[in-house]
Amino acid sequence: MRIDETHDPALTSWVESANGHADFPIQNLPLCIFASEGKERRAGIAIGDFLLDLAAITDALGDAWTEELASPVLNGFLALGSGPRVALRQRLSELLSNEAHRDGVEGALIGQSEATMHLPTLIGDYTDFYVGIHHATNVGRQFRPDNPLLPNYKYVPIGYHGRASSVRVSGEPVIRPSGQRKPPEAEVPVFGPSRRLDYELELGVWIGCGNALGQPIPIDEAEDAVAGFCLLNDWSARDLQAWEYQPLGPFLAKNFLTSVSPFVVTPEALAPFMTEAFVRPDGDPAPLPYLDGGSERPGLGLIVEACLSTRAMREAGMPPHRLSRGRAADAMYWTVEQIIAHHSCNGCNLQPGDLIGTGTLSTASADGLGSLLEISQGGKAPLTLPSGEQRSFLEDGDELILTARAEADGHVSIGLGECRGMVVG
Repeated sequence: MRIDETHDPALTSWVESANGHADFPIQNLPLCIFASEGKERRAGIAIGDFLLDLAAITDALGDAWTEELASPVLNGFLALGSGPRVALRQRLSELLSNEAHRDGVEGALIGQSEATMHLPTLIGDYTDFYVGIHHATNVGRQFRPDNPLLPNYKYVPIGYHGRASSVRVSGEPVIRPSGQRKPPEAEVPVFGPSRRLDYELELGVWIGCGNALGQPIPIDEAEDAVAGFCLLNDWSARDLQAWEYQPLGPFLAKNFLTSVSPFVVTPEALAPFMTEAFVRPDGDPAPLPYLDGGSERPGLGLIVEACLSTRAMREAGMPPHRLSRGRAADAMYWTVEQIIAHHSCNGCNLQPGDLIGTGTLSTASADGLGSLLEISQGGKAPLTLPSGEQRSFLEDGDELILTARAEADGHVSIGLGECRGMVVG
């Protein structure tokens, strides 16, 4: 990833709403799939308050990627790798900044409020990792106070295979899941709706070119496998999980819904915001050789935030309450490049459009905890909201809003959009 003219902080767009936009200035240009009245799903990019229909400007773009960008999913385009992404970004930057191109492009703009967003890819596989060391420590301490981290944590990036079929784009209603749970006072489990529904603040990673079965991705090539980033909420039924997770891990507690933001923010857009990786404490083991290496600045300099809005708060006109805020790089013991190298080290094939979750991103401070399980200490310390309501876990009518911003001195800040979900019971 390199910084070029598309990152110029002086660059502005003739799309006026893009200039100073919190998420989508011309320095971002994230990919997406959307539909609008009378038109089926198609590829676009976000610019200010608008989406630019890429299929409608093929003459201006040239015919290099006409077929891939005409598809209702981005898998084919992401499979082309970084070269076409860079070229498309540079061309779009020129088209949207130079007034001379306005007449030929402006008619392809659609207001975001008039569009329906869809998943950007057809997701073949979804894997969720557990790279947030503070989250792992906080959760482990609730069950193993004297030994919160298991012995393997600092040697191997822990992950599990999730359910791709239930990944949905931001805004999908959260239907409270049912399953078996065993209350502490009960002798046998009972079946019913989860009473400990929770969220998990994560980042999602979209895979680009991937690898062939049996051919691992070396750590020094892992950066090239990343096509983009999004926000991810790994909704979790904590009471179901506590009963079912031994010995094989989460099942019904996780597979009912995973929410993602609709925009693919490319590595090229994030180039100015990459930073150093998590600094391992003295005495921690060095990564094994296949995990040791990668780019010089593999850390994600993103500020991630989770907010909660209850039904009572909305009826009273109150703004959402911030639950947490922290920097992703300060939470991630393992980098995205290490995740990819480990995922493929046994020959597992990652495919274009696959989705990988980082795991819950909690920082060391109390104001950066990425789940209610941590914030409420497993329900022992309920959170009091500005409305006077208390929450240990999510209630019907609660809405979670995840956001992320990339900020760096000398550069225009960009965002990942929102990842929303409301519990409907």
